Amino acid sequence: MATLSAGDGSVHAYIEAVASPIRRRDAQTLLELIARVTGEAPKLWGPSIIGFGTYHYKYASGREGDAPAAGFSPRKAATTVYLPDGVGAYPDQLARLGEYSTGVGCLYLKDLEKVDLAVLEEIIDSSYRTAASGVFGNRARDSDRDRPPS
Repeated sequence: MATLSAGDGSVHAYIEAVASPIRRRDAQTLLELIARVTGEAPKLWGPSIIGFGTYHYKYASGREGDAPAAGFSPRKAATTVYLPDGVGAYPDQLARLGEYSTGVGCLYLKDLEKVDLAVLEEIIDSSYRTAASGVFGNRARDSDRDRPPS
């Protein structure tokens, strides 16, 4: 059962409707950065996630579905960058990133001007390649295990 699905909504219209000028600016930056890194066109997944490419996951529990291989959401409190392979896979890059907070599979960025975009690009590129490799099936909390080689 998929928890998200690629919608037909307009990504650009969604970004233009974001109330915060900082989130809107950061969404434009991430839209360009992630499209360049992945070579994929952005699509709305559900009401608020902008995703690039897809991957199929299947956990040991039997739960499976499809999700964006890279994605973000300009949320009210912070822009959320989704890392399917989890933040635990990136300790060295996170040490160089700048201002952020994390969840298990999310980077929360309040202002892209306070992060090193080259480091963020490294993280997104690696996470995307891992998720889109066709062999990724771990949960984000298991991100330090069984990663394909870079």
